[in-house]
Amino acid sequence: MSRLAEFRAAEKALQEQLAQLEAMKKDAGLKREIEFEQKLLTLMKNYDKGLRDIIALLDPAAAGKSVARPVKTRRARVVKVYENPHTGELIETKGGNHRGLKAWKEQYGASEVDGWLRK
Repeated sequence: MSRLAEFRAAEKALQEQLAQLEAMKKDAGLKREIEFEQKLLTLMKNYDKGLRDIIALLDPAAAGKSVARPVKTRRARVVKVYENPHTGELIETKGGNHRGLKAWKEQYGASEVDGWLRK
């Protein structure tokens, strides 16, 4: 498309949008909404209230849903140190999914390995 054709298409689209804007300006319903919005903003400013305050006043159930709640975080896992009395080897782990710890539990039994936990 040539630059002249692009310019003419953009000009035509602009004219259509301007015509649509003029039609909207004459709409009585839109005028009422704009007037309401201006009065509401003035009232909010006069009483030092925000949109959240207005929502909480009109619909308390909806206001509770929109409030950001603190994210619950899990407690950090504690590092556990196991010492094998037979070899003197140490294993430090935060969970029971350690390969060496699993091998010890298979070889010596879980109850005995749990006794090797350092305090």
